[in-house]
Amino acid sequence: GLGNPRMLAQADDGTILVTRREQGDVIALRDEDGDGRADSLETVVEGLEQVHGITIDGGNVYLAPPTRVLTASLGEGGSIGELQPFVEGLPSGGQHPNRTIAFGPDGMFYITVGSTCNSCVESDPTNATIQRTAADGSGLETFAEGLRNTIGFGWHPETGDLWGMDHGSDWRGDDQPPEELNLLEAGNDYGWPFCWGDRQVDNYLAQDPSGASKEEYCALTLAPSLTYQAHAAPIDMVFYTGDAFPEEYRGDAFITMRGSWNREEPVGYEVVRLRFEDGQPAGFEEFLSGFLIEDGNAHFGRLAGLLVLQDGSLLIAEDTNGVLYRVTYTGE
Repeated sequence: GLGNPRMLAQADDGTILVTRREQGDVIALRDEDGDGRADSLETVVEGLEQVHGITIDGGNVYLAPPTRVLTASLGEGGSIGELQPFVEGLPSGGQHPNRTIAFGPDGMFYITVGSTCNSCVESDPTNATIQRTAADGSGLETFAEGLRNTIGFGWHPETGDLWGMDHGSDWRGDDQPPEELNLLEAGNDYGWPFCWGDRQVDNYLAQDPSGASKEEYCALTLAPSLTYQAHAAPIDMVFYTGDAFPEEYRGDAFITMRGSWNREEPVGYEVVRLRFEDGQPAGFEEFLSGFLIEDGNAHFGRLAGLLVLQDGSLLIAEDTNGVLYRVTYTGE
């Protein structure tokens, strides 16, 4: 009964904060008796249209509707003080209005800004990028570009490298272009809208980049480290930093695949595990599935946010039916 739960954060006192994009609010969930189920629900922010991203840092909460980031003090039980501007001037949302936000290990603040379209040359160069500011929200700058819609991202807990999952364009067939896992570094161009996959030219787009052919341009972009089935639609990504799951999960990542909407045979609708070896991505494997039914021809839920809880369990938002799932490890 949670409506449209999207992104998740946990306060120091254990309260879970959940953004709800369609309701335009933030709710606080509390587990008073410690049984792993929420006992109370309170709306702590209202009237914040299309709010999506959320992060908590230093006693403050940060919230991201499409064109700005707001901050407020965070009190006991998830209470939130008066919201104040933190970052202003983000571009309008267009096709991809969902911003996700986080403070990096470098102390900088990161904001994902998706493209306004499926495939086009953006008039505003801050679209299809990751933006970055100083810790106080000042000095907004483009960190990386050519990223159609990198909603899920995170830093590897051992190497500190920033990894993100980018959405490939639609209407290029059932199996192209792939979803991309990128090593995100300052100043890099990852190719969209002119290139996809391993720097392959997107011939569906009629326009050429300024001052170069598509072939010349794509040769200078960064190829993905790994690719995943087209149209699976990665939404959130979180590295496992808890100690409740077996040792081999530590340093791996979980990714919610929201699921395809325009593919002949649906794909996605699951949580996958991204395995790392010596700090480098080694492959994807199924972690939580079952949302596809009727021999894969229908689904009963679409996944969104992820959160590693303080007790090491994994929380997963499913925003079609308004459910939060909690995954625990009970031993073999």
